Amino acid sequence: MAEQTLTGRSAVVTGGASGIGEACARALAERGAKVTVADLDGAAAERVAQEIGGVAWQVDLSDTRALETATVDTDILVNNAGIQRINPIEEFAPEDFRLMLRLMLESPFLLIRAALPGMYQRGFGRIINISSVHGLRASAYKSAYVSAKHGLEGLSKVTALEGGAHGVTSNCINPGYVKTPLVEKQIADQARLHQLPQEEVVAQVMLTESAVKRLTEPHEVASLACWLAGADAGMVTGASYTMDGGWSSR
Repeated sequence: MAEQTLTGRSAVVTGGASGIGEACARALAERGAKVTVADLDGAAAERVAQEIGGVAWQVDLSDTRALETATVDTDILVNNAGIQRINPIEEFAPEDFRLMLRLMLESPFLLIRAALPGMYQRGFGRIINISSVHGLRASAYKSAYVSAKHGLEGLSKVTALEGGAHGVTSNCINPGYVKTPLVEKQIADQARLHQLPQEEVVAQVMLTESAVKRLTEPHEVASLACWLAGADAGMVTGASYTMDGGWSSR
C-alpha cells in the first residue's frame, strides 16, 4: 500500500520536542505536513522545528487561562503533552493533581475548542489524542494520570460526535509504556513504591501485564498517528487504539 501523503496539511503537536511528540512531529513532516512543534522547552522546540522545516511554539499548556484566547489554525492536532507523578492517594499533592488535569485534560479541550472552527470551515480535521492504556485501565499510585486519561477518552468521543458532520475525526492512541524520558523518569519512583531494585522495575512492574515483553518505540506510536491523520482514516472516529503489547486484553 502506498504511504499516504499529508502534503498541504498543517499540524500542531503538543509536547513535540521530545518522546512521542517529537516522533509524531518528525513523521508528520516526513509525509509532507507543515508542523508546529509546541513545547514548554522553547529551545528544544526550536531545534526540532528547524530540523523538520516546521515552526516552534513555546507554550505553557498548564496556563489554561491563556489558552482560552489562543488561536489554533491547523488541519491536524496531536494532543500529546503530559507529565507523570506517582504517589498513593493519601500522599498525592493536590496541586500536582490539579496541574496534571490542567495539562492533560483541560488544555486538550481548549486546543480542540480553538481548532474546530477552522476545521469546520475547511471541512477537514484530525484530532489525535495521545492517551494511554491508563485511559482504559487503572494502576495504583497514578490517580491524577488515570483520571486525566479517562477524561481525555470521553472528550475525544464527544469531539467525534460533534465533528463528524464537518469532516472532523477524533481518536485516541493508547500505548502502554513507551521508551521515552517520561517513562525513564518513573523508574526510580516505581522502585521506591514497589520496593524493588531499579533494574527490575521494567520487567516486574511495567511489562508484567504485557504479552509482548518490550517497551513500545515512539516511532510506532507516530506511525499510527500518521495513518489517523490521513485520508484513509476518514471513517475512523471516536475510537481508541491500544498499542500496549496485549496489556488491555486481560
